[in-house]
Amino acid sequence: MATDPVCGMHVDEATAELKLFRDNRAYYFCATSCMEAFAAPEREIARLRHRLYVGAPLATVTLVLTYLYQFSDWPYVALALAGIVQFYVGYPFYRGTWDAFQSHIANMDVLIAVGTSVAYGYSAAALLLPGRLPAIYYFDASAVIITLILFGSYLEHLVRERSRGTLRQLQELLPTQATVVKDGKEVEIPVSDVALDDLIVVRPGGRVPADATVLEGASSIDESLVTGESLPVPKKAGSTILAGTVNADGRLVARASKVGQDTVLSQVGNLLTEAEMSRVPMQQLADRIASYFVPVVLAIALLAGIGWMFLGTAPFNIALLIFVTVAITACPCAFGLATPAAIVMGTGRAAREGILFKGQDSIEKAAAVDLVLTDKTGTLTRGRPSLTDLMAVPGEDALEVLALAASVERGSEHPLAKAVLEGAKAKGVAPPDATHITAIPGQGVRGSVAGHEVQVLTGTPAPSIPSPASPFAAEIQAIEASGKAWSLVHRDGRVVGLLGFSDEPVPGIEGAIEALRSDGIAVAMLTGDNPAAAERVATALGITEFYSRTTPAKKMEILRQKQAEGHRVAFVGDGINDAPALMAADVGIAIGAGTEVAREAGGVILLRSDFRGVALSLRIARRTVGRVRRNIFWALGYNSVLLPIAAGILVPLWGFGMYDYLPLLGALAMGLSSTTVLLNSFSLRWVSLSPPRGTRTTAVRPSPAPSA
Repeated sequence: MATDPVCGMHVDEATAELKLFRDNRAYYFCATSCMEAFAAPEREIARLRHRLYVGAPLATVTLVLTYLYQFSDWPYVALALAGIVQFYVGYPFYRGTWDAFQSHIANMDVLIAVGTSVAYGYSAAALLLPGRLPAIYYFDASAVIITLILFGSYLEHLVRERSRGTLRQLQELLPTQATVVKDGKEVEIPVSDVALDDLIVVRPGGRVPADATVLEGASSIDESLVTGESLPVPKKAGSTILAGTVNADGRLVARASKVGQDTVLSQVGNLLTEAEMSRVPMQQLADRIASYFVPVVLAIALLAGIGWMFLGTAPFNIALLIFVTVAITACPCAFGLATPAAIVMGTGRAAREGILFKGQDSIEKAAAVDLVLTDKTGTLTRGRPSLTDLMAVPGEDALEVLALAASVERGSEHPLAKAVLEGAKAKGVAPPDATHITAIPGQGVRGSVAGHEVQVLTGTPAPSIPSPASPFAAEIQAIEASGKAWSLVHRDGRVVGLLGFSDEPVPGIEGAIEALRSDGIAVAMLTGDNPAAAERVATALGITEFYSRTTPAKKMEILRQKQAEGHRVAFVGDGINDAPALMAADVGIAIGAGTEVAREAGGVILLRSDFRGVALSLRIARRTVGRVRRNIFWALGYNSVLLPIAAGILVPLWGFGMYDYLPLLGALAMGLSSTTVLLNSFSLRWVSLSPPRGTRTTAVRPSPAPSA
């Protein structure tokens, strides 16, 4: 059976009359009001506010007439005022009851409509048929009950709408119009008409209508709402721009690479929607209770009223009040909202940090993780090595050696090549032109510079060290001992210089690792680098368990071993080599700068290249599942305690006089019950890596392991 996304009630898809399609997904509803609240939440909130403006003053006057100011014909005035509240303000409950009847289900509206109609109907009959029923009137009860429940519903919709802010913002990101180049002219077309490979023009201040590759122009793009990156990202020819992002100050011409539902923005929205529909095992119990709740409550209400009338000598009017109190105190919505309320808040909080949960069970699995296995390069480290050492043989100038290396490295995309070019630029070295540049697979690059053959050959992660006869044997040993990479520069077959490189840890990762430990999650590092490089990074970050020179097959072997030991394992990676481990782990966490393959394999996707997102995603998952459990226990506790009270369990102590006020208190409690579930979930908006004030965390450190 489907679940109403607004109130959480079960709906039989086969018989449901009310359904709505959005983002290629069908949603089913138990009542028209739920469907309208889902389709146009702001309009539904406005309707509720208007009904409250009518109902609140009328209910107040009815209450005053009943208890404070009575004149000879006051019951007739109360009949009229309460009638407006009953049939106009309370109309949505009657419409919901009719929808439930047509769909062969029993929802919350049935309880409210039946309960308040009994109270109002008895009062009207007692007034209009004098002498046939005791002249006791409950116009105040029916009017105030409807107003209180409507107020609770209004608060619930406000909280829900606030919680869905992230998804709504994503849905509103795309512009309605796009500028494209057709036959050499710029024309405006609807965004839905943008096709693959169209040339799109993005002016300063405009939103990008599709994922595209920049062909002309340079600018900065604000990607904050899509990726969570707070600073504008520079873009130039060859850069990728994403649909929904904002162009800052330059005119860009780009070729559309993904349009419509294929854009990153649409995929983010789809993942958020999918995650919002997630359920956890405990919710299955709540779902079963909610599906039978309304008919069971009506049966309890009827039995309680009849029972106290025949066994407890309650007069007929009190028996009716007992029936009304049970009906309007019960709250099945609290069961239905237990999961979606927390999931919506948790996924929304994660999305604001560029964290996406992929799949309906990813949050539950992430909440159970107790061990994180992580790659090193590009995950814990920047993935952008920098030049740290520059040496030349006697008789050679070090800057000239750097110029030679930079000349041939211009033709390489290797990370070390970029480090050489950036190092040359930083030292003010202008590399001469090079020709015949050729990559040497697995070793480096060669080219011709001013008539000389120049080679830059990478020496690590190869395990061997040059012979003692090498001019830099001692220096290379020292570089490798410090965990760095190195390259030798050759000119005409002779070594003339040595370059050393270091890939430093990303700032702030120590705090993320400590946050994981404070949550009871151990961390182990897997890397293909040499033991010294692995140990240097692990020591800097406080990681005591690490494995070096691990191939993809070795990573899988370690992962399987940890799972066999009973660990719930999350694997963090960013490359094609990590895809098998991402898929085999209990939870694969694909970090933002990673390949499409890695993101496809991951169960959690980090749009930003920031390991802190790993710790935050697992903490959000844990807190979200914790809120779900708390919500369900609240729903169980609320109904388990208040329904017996409503049915009269305290009558032997307090007598039937308690029903003078119990119906109103029951309505207030029911109206606030669902709101309590939402407010409990609302606290997920503030989940962060910072520990609460005044708390002390105890690190759970993994036991040391071999470094290779």
